[in-house]
Amino acid sequence: MAQTKGAEGAERKTRAARAGVARKAGTVGGAPAKARPKKVSDDAEMTPAAAAHAEIIEALTAAKAQPSETPKPKPAAAPAPASPQPAGGEPIAATIPNFERLAQNATRMIEEGSRVMAAYMRPLESGENPNNATNEIADAIRSLGKVAEYWLKDPARTLEAQAAISSKFVDLWGKTLRRMTGETVEPVVPYDSRDKRFSDPQWRESPVFDFIRQAYAMTVDWANDLVARDDELDPLARAKASFYVRQAASALSPSNFIGTNPELLRTTFKEEGENLVRGLHMLAEDIEAGKGVLRLRQSDSTKFRLGENMAITPGKVVWRNDLIELLQYAPTTEKVYKRPLLITPPWINKFYILDLNPEKSFIKWCVDQGLTVFVISWVNPDSRHRNKGFDAYMREGIFEALEAIETITGERQVSTIGYCVGGTLMAVTLAYMAAIGDDRIASTTFFTTQVDFTDPGELKVFTDDATIRNVESDMASTGYLDGSRMANAFNMLRPTDLIWSYVVNNYIKGQAPMAFDLLTWNSDSTRMTQANHSFYLRECYLKNSLAKGEMMVDGVRLDLRKVTIPIYDLAAREDHIAPAKSAFNGAKLFGGPVRYVMAGSGHIAGVVNPPYKPKYQYWTGARPEGAFEDWVKAATERPGSWWPNWLEWMKANAPEMVPAREPGGGKLPVLGDAPGEYVKARC
Repeated sequence: MAQTKGAEGAERKTRAARAGVARKAGTVGGAPAKARPKKVSDDAEMTPAAAAHAEIIEALTAAKAQPSETPKPKPAAAPAPASPQPAGGEPIAATIPNFERLAQNATRMIEEGSRVMAAYMRPLESGENPNNATNEIADAIRSLGKVAEYWLKDPARTLEAQAAISSKFVDLWGKTLRRMTGETVEPVVPYDSRDKRFSDPQWRESPVFDFIRQAYAMTVDWANDLVARDDELDPLARAKASFYVRQAASALSPSNFIGTNPELLRTTFKEEGENLVRGLHMLAEDIEAGKGVLRLRQSDSTKFRLGENMAITPGKVVWRNDLIELLQYAPTTEKVYKRPLLITPPWINKFYILDLNPEKSFIKWCVDQGLTVFVISWVNPDSRHRNKGFDAYMREGIFEALEAIETITGERQVSTIGYCVGGTLMAVTLAYMAAIGDDRIASTTFFTTQVDFTDPGELKVFTDDATIRNVESDMASTGYLDGSRMANAFNMLRPTDLIWSYVVNNYIKGQAPMAFDLLTWNSDSTRMTQANHSFYLRECYLKNSLAKGEMMVDGVRLDLRKVTIPIYDLAAREDHIAPAKSAFNGAKLFGGPVRYVMAGSGHIAGVVNPPYKPKYQYWTGARPEGAFEDWVKAATERPGSWWPNWLEWMKANAPEMVPAREPGGGKLPVLGDAPGEYVKARC
């Protein structure tokens, strides 16, 4: 044993010496040595992509975090010393692994792989989490099958499609052969420095990897072109086909596989497979956490605690029922505006996106400006709540909150904010209140809200009748839709950035993600009740009944034209969930004065853009009328945050001030500290 270890040590010293000589000579492994390029993980900024919003990605561009500790499975044997680390971008041959150690780790990989399979199979066998992927797979086959049918049913079109890709591959092959003989040639597909998947220099410098990169890009472009040129597809079918092509393209990218990614090959050789052992260990943990479904970790959530370093604006729980906790935040000014503010967040996410930390907390900023802020914190529902529909969320949510606010403050009228689907609920509530003569809401602000679903954005691929029926079938047994389903749907809108980048980093590189508050919030999903979610999907996305004046709630027909209170309608230019154009068209439906404002960025970063560190601009203009494109052309671009603009609008509508109010006001008992208990429930 001692002799073996001595031999290994000698071997490593010899390799290290050779590498040192090579570096001094300006070569490594017979090839010119290259400086280590700056990796994405070395930057303070993470991959942008507008979240494009997935917002999440947009907001990622400013994230600074420290790497978290990587989970380490128990080793099967004492690890050997690490191989010399090559400079990034070196040829693969420059990294020579210890093959004995590589074999040892291969055995450990088999063990961790068995654990992965067990984590997946155990819930299936127990019935705890039946595999519901059949419907999604069938839908993908149907959508892509329509495209294939179009191109195959006409022989001329078939030949055209084949020739389009074949000629490009012939050109690529010819140029690659010329390049391998030492000739300098222009690539068929130019290198795109914005695509971080192919940032490693070997994707350009190695003829083999450059061939793989170009072949992949040509194939993806060809597939997208087939969808775009199918004249027989209706808009929804085309959107679905494009969506599934995007999923396949992201999943099959050569950057996702060890054998076709030079960086992953070097990493695996350098670490002698230890990275794959760690990755499989994390994969098993994440499947176990998802009870048989992969719960992709995007952030080291262990670094955050609600009420400790997230959602820490001081406040109290002043009301609670089966559906909400009502939070009132402690004042920081001697005087406050007389009219209270009620924030209604979406029920598909948790409210603390508006209170991540003091530097970017919209809630804290409002309190510091002298507003008395109340926030609804929705319950994370379970089977008991299956029959809680839109009317319940209106009555037990907004209406009971209004009653509690009046009891505490003595004010009958309030201003409100509705965010995303919380805004849709608020619009429904306003129309209902207008129909019955209830004037307790005096003004309203919408954050990235849709009320007209004619052009609903990229989520439309999940909202056709067949898909909704499948969702309803899934909800029937439990009474709710698991939060992971919605989270996965949002991630699939940006699969390269929000899925596969983490798959590669976590499970192949074996690196645990960084601690990042926004992504921790993003992964903290909530369930949706059967009755509420079904109503929302069918009445809004499928029927668009609110915009048409056909929606019925509690026997009352709703008409947005009867809503005549002042409205501040904030959209986000790059929002792919609630597109700015869709929000614009919805804003035109209200009967009163509407200030439409368009923020830069997307669904999250466009809203959370604090004035003391603004990242984006905003646009203001006339009341929303006519075409959205015309409004944009005439709009005035303004630098910085839209928050002060909104505050001036709020002050103009209700300028009177009164002494500051403490939470509960002595009228209702304090039930606990903010952020409360409902928000802490995990799926």
